[in-house]
Amino acid sequence: MEFEEGDRIRIEKNGVEYEGTVMPSTTRHIVLKMKSGYNAGIDPGNAVVTMLEKKVLKEPAPVKAAGTALSAGPELPKVSILSTGGTIASKIDYRTGAVTARFSADDILRSIPELKTIASFSGKAIYNILSENMKAEYWQALAREIASEIEKGADGIIVAHGTDTMMYTAAAISFMIETPVPIVFVGSQRSADRPSSDNAMNAICAALVAVSDIAEVTVVMHADESDSRCAIHRGTKVRKMHTSRRDAFQSINSEPLGYVDYRTMKVESPGNYTRKGEKALQLKDNIDPMCALVKFTPGASPDVLGYYVDAGYHGLVIEGTGLGHVSTDWIPQIERAVSSGVPVVITSQCLHGRVCDRVYDTGRDMLRAGVIEGEDMLAEVALVKLMWARGQSDDPTTVASIMKENLAGEISDRSIVEACVTDLGKPGSGEQAKTAEKTC
Repeated sequence: MEFEEGDRIRIEKNGVEYEGTVMPSTTRHIVLKMKSGYNAGIDPGNAVVTMLEKKVLKEPAPVKAAGTALSAGPELPKVSILSTGGTIASKIDYRTGAVTARFSADDILRSIPELKTIASFSGKAIYNILSENMKAEYWQALAREIASEIEKGADGIIVAHGTDTMMYTAAAISFMIETPVPIVFVGSQRSADRPSSDNAMNAICAALVAVSDIAEVTVVMHADESDSRCAIHRGTKVRKMHTSRRDAFQSINSEPLGYVDYRTMKVESPGNYTRKGEKALQLKDNIDPMCALVKFTPGASPDVLGYYVDAGYHGLVIEGTGLGHVSTDWIPQIERAVSSGVPVVITSQCLHGRVCDRVYDTGRDMLRAGVIEGEDMLAEVALVKLMWARGQSDDPTTVASIMKENLAGEISDRSIVEACVTDLGKPGSGEQAKTAEKTC
């Protein structure tokens, strides 16, 4: 039987039936997109093929970047959706058989009509890329677009973003913008054509946060594998912790700012956040991309630090071991970098807890060499902050001062007890709790 890509067919082979849409194939196998959302490759030998629907799918029309008002209702808050691409704005490309970032912000709203009951939306595609292609200059352009939308009267901002580097962009926007309204990053782990997609729930929860009183940069994603609630993570305290789970995003060294109950559509939070209107809009989008993140490993040559100094980099973040250590033979290169005017920030490969270079001799030597302690910042957040700090000043002393200051919730006043006390277990009451508190 003759069939083409995009046709829906049934294949019977060895007593098993396969039904789906014909996808591109680079082998002799017939590739079907199944109802489950997964692909199946079937050897056509001795297979019986039945045509179900003749429908050659065309490529989607090019995305238009112009904003479009998609919901009237003057009584509803005004929310701007800025799309940068990613899985939440993706679908299957039937030309290649792969997931591609082809949806615009308008498409997101049309595919999730529930959004229109929450706010009056306008949509604009800023970029249409997968997040691994994000660059510092794109962060700047996004920050300017966000600021422009707020100046035009937006009551909240939603940024649709790919999940792989969303934590970097969220951190960058956290430092670049002081905001009087919510700025909410949202993505999805599974594309819209899959039955297990998380795009609709995540988008609806993000919209509810965008019209809430939480005037901070946040990331809103599934809180667990079920469809019960989404977590509201601070943009400088969140990390993607799994390649594919729907609850991949977790707050590190911090509790989430709150949750969105998907069943009741209510935002639940203890209130430890900056409230709407509390700050005036400020845009500080200068950033220096000539900073690097270096991961220390046992036996690694210290020459790697010298390479960055000689290559003209303006700042280094080292992801050290434990409390924030490197081997002793790295210390002269740290000293050389600092003496050359290149700030060096030390973070830890441990996700939980904070660095402290006053416990062991190596740490004290690092401090004498001029290293800046990154406290409990995630290494990638420290990198983004250093890039932003270098964009504010080229004076190493000023940069060091900026790195030590808690600007957007990136540095905790104190470590979470459960994260830093491992020998006591979760502290309860009485002397055990007091001991745990002192340890932190």
